[in-house]
Amino acid sequence: MNSVIIEKRSFTDTEIYKLNKKYNTLSVRDRITEMYNDFDVNEVMLTSSFATSSAFLLHEFSQVNKDQVIYFIDTTYHFDETLEYKKQLTKLYGLKVESIYGNKIDNDFTTKNETWKKSPEFCCDINKVRPLSLIKQRFSLWVSGLMEWQSDHRNSLNIFEKRNGILKFYPLLEVTKEERETYIREHMLPFHPLVSKGYSSVGCKHCTVPGEGRDGRWNNHPKTECGLHL
Repeated sequence: MNSVIIEKRSFTDTEIYKLNKKYNTLSVRDRITEMYNDFDVNEVMLTSSFATSSAFLLHEFSQVNKDQVIYFIDTTYHFDETLEYKKQLTKLYGLKVESIYGNKIDNDFTTKNETWKKSPEFCCDINKVRPLSLIKQRFSLWVSGLMEWQSDHRNSLNIFEKRNGILKFYPLLEVTKEERETYIREHMLPFHPLVSKGYSSVGCKHCTVPGEGRDGRWNNHPKTECGLHL
């Protein structure tokens, strides 16, 4: 969908410090708007899992720039409710969504091997990390809807930070759970269907159970992140 390829930029620590200082006092909407003054749309990789927090960020982007492509990593293990929610938000907001997939042979292996039971890290690497890494190299900025209350790791992030060769941007970083839910209600945005069934965070169906925060992810395993944002 992104027809124009722009040379990938690198950023110094000083430049990142200045970006953080500039964006720190801005609202979520103003951060996204300002981002398009600092970055061309073709430099921006926006990802969404269409999970419980997705409506907020996607609604904000739809109000600012409808030309932005949203990349959805289809692990082939998503809940049916997630796929329906993806269709619903895509139609509601008029989004440009592009699904990306892992290597079919590797994905088939994880299905037959039930790798999520033996090594959830390896399963996530095959079905999430590797597929995204194939397209990540052509973008300067990766936008994600991470919020600091979601885990200890996320609580240590900055609005902008360099990770694994790309500049990350977290416009929702300081948004609280209460603020997120208030925003969704005030704008009459649809909640993910599994929220009403006790799922606070939703990933692949094999590894997700109802729970508070991210407690329902990778149940009975110390893992709290898929590895994309580490």
